[in-house]
Amino acid sequence: MSHDRRESGFKRRTRVADARATLLDAVTPHDRRESVPVAAADGRIVTEPIDAPSPVPGYDRAAMDGYAVRAGDTFGAGDRSPAVLDAEPPETAAVAPGEAARVHTGSAVPEGADAVVMIEQVETVGEEVEVFDAVAAGENVGEAGEDVAADQRLYEPGHVLRPSDLGLLRSVGLDEVAVREPAEVAVIPTGEELVESDPGPGEVIETNGLTVSRLVERWGGEARYRDVVTDDSDALREAVAADLDADVVVTTGGSSVGARDLIPEVVDGLGEVLVHGVALKPGHPVCLGRAEGTPIVSLPGYPVACIVNAAQFLRPAMKRAGGADAAPFPTRRATLSRKVASEPGVRTFARVGLSPPDGEGGNPEDGESAEGDDLPTATPTRASGSGILSSVALADGWVVVPEPREGLDAGETVDVELWEVNA
Repeated sequence: MSHDRRESGFKRRTRVADARATLLDAVTPHDRRESVPVAAADGRIVTEPIDAPSPVPGYDRAAMDGYAVRAGDTFGAGDRSPAVLDAEPPETAAVAPGEAARVHTGSAVPEGADAVVMIEQVETVGEEVEVFDAVAAGENVGEAGEDVAADQRLYEPGHVLRPSDLGLLRSVGLDEVAVREPAEVAVIPTGEELVESDPGPGEVIETNGLTVSRLVERWGGEARYRDVVTDDSDALREAVAADLDADVVVTTGGSSVGARDLIPEVVDGLGEVLVHGVALKPGHPVCLGRAEGTPIVSLPGYPVACIVNAAQFLRPAMKRAGGADAAPFPTRRATLSRKVASEPGVRTFARVGLSPPDGEGGNPEDGESAEGDDLPTATPTRASGSGILSSVALADGWVVVPEPREGLDAGETVDVELWEVNA
């Protein structure tokens, strides 16, 4: 790798959108597939067209509590002249002319019956039923296939399954579904100062690898959370090369331009560096590369910068590797409590906490306030400090300051990205 980058100190930085596009161009979706139980398929991507093997419901069913009848037997029925029918037991399989059978909502309509009289319009007298309201054929009856027809196309390849989809698949009689395997992401924390516990002077407990690996799982991938690798070129090269069979390799730490920042050099030696230095704050020293066809995302070592870059680059790369595009994070409208500074030309992610306008609690994921209500307040947890993990761990989301803006003013209405979601 050229020494110009080390000497320049990132005087030229790639815009976030351009860096992300360059990385995604280097990602090839895998084609691994598997069949999983429907109950375990939430968030998985369908690989084959799915047709309903059977209708839902599979039979004509009562839409109301009442009596199943032949509609013609109720013709002319009214309050003063009810139709009188013979009461049959609820379990009867068929209704003959002049008969009525007790049914409940969702139960099968007996053969011969073509309507249901609501229980409110019926009075039982001994072994007879008096019907005070005429019904038409099909009234209060859900026909077989009313919900889903047999052989109806339900989902096309590429559809991301949701909980409601799983219920529908089970309702048509499916127990398994063909889906893509999750993308595999190798997470390699680096740094000779990292320890697992009891840090001494100059040592730091390893947190970035843990955080990133759990984000990978939350975003629908499978993480290989590796042991810490020290700042040694040979050790780093060996560790990265060993995981190039993953769909994405992500390293944490060592991505900048200092003497111990060896990852860009290692990536360049194994393959190529595509982007080094992004116009993003916090976390501009991100390095994006590729080796043996595998994308490599090298995240900065400062915890906040690591998380911001994971959301901006690792998540879309992992999603693309798994055969999908990353959906935008959900947002919440809010009023900014104080000014947020930003460097023009740099996209800034300001961590904020949300508080409801009335100060009486609330859930930041509830969405916008009802019409006429005040918006919640977004208060920056810290204006700077990419190494302050609590500033993001104790935040509800972040406000994105776009490149053209030189900060945001207090009182502005902003969109808070709720980035720490299962998405």
